[in-house]
Amino acid sequence: MAPAEESSKFEAYPMKSGDGPNSYANNSTYQRGIVDIAKELLHKEIAEKLDIEIFISSNTFHIADLDCSVGPNTFFAVQNILEAVELKSQSQGLNSQISEFQVFFNDHTPNDFNMLFKSLPQNRRYYAAGVPGSFYGRLFPKASIHFFHASFCLHWLSRAPKEVADKNSSAWNKGRIHYLNSREEVVKAYEAQHGEDMECFLHARAQEIVCGGLMLLIVPGLPHGASHSHTEAKGSHEVLGSCLMDMARKVRVSEEKVDSFNVPIYYMSPQELEALA
Repeated sequence: MAPAEESSKFEAYPMKSGDGPNSYANNSTYQRGIVDIAKELLHKEIAEKLDIEIFISSNTFHIADLDCSVGPNTFFAVQNILEAVELKSQSQGLNSQISEFQVFFNDHTPNDFNMLFKSLPQNRRYYAAGVPGSFYGRLFPKASIHFFHASFCLHWLSRAPKEVADKNSSAWNKGRIHYLNSREEVVKAYEAQHGEDMECFLHARAQEIVCGGLMLLIVPGLPHGASHSHTEAKGSHEVLGSCLMDMARKVRVSEEKVDSFNVPIYYMSPQELEALA
């Protein structure tokens, strides 16, 4: 499937703007907790898998945070990435190879970018730019981004499946916006849309990422054995893994390296979940 080229055809529902009591900026501590928990995994994967050739071939390291919203969580995530990349560079004796960082903050066009940029950290060690548009389509030039970060956003579909709004369809969802306790046809419609979206997402990223670069995708999901009502969440990693393997074979990874291509999966413990509640 070819990736979507026009972000305007996607449904966009931005987070609550501004810095008021009901704003996303003041009501996203749960998402911040996810970023904190992922920090150790982030450092580990960058230390082990980020291609050292990147440091040698480029003086500027490009980072893209997809679906950044208005902060402050995106700034914490970027700081974690910068620290991990710098540690990797130092461990290889390449301290002077990366002289600058460029960070691209992406979200839908209606996102409150004014609030985002007004709250940028004063002591940041990177150049900041905003990139409006849906991450289910192309956002950047080919082979231009060294590290993609997407946290708690890929469970948002590009659109509601058409079947769930069609009264004549066996997947009609009776006007509901969720599939919990719905018929199998409804669940499969959402699952199919998720698979289509992930294929578009990964096809676009495959063209934009630098060879040897990395992506950190934090996707909510459930372990195998979860209840039927959570079929899509349970199958999320299966869809993601399948799409990534297909991308590896077709686009960015040579055939002899496909067997070593892996998707680290980390499930939070009950204690970690309780701490975020």
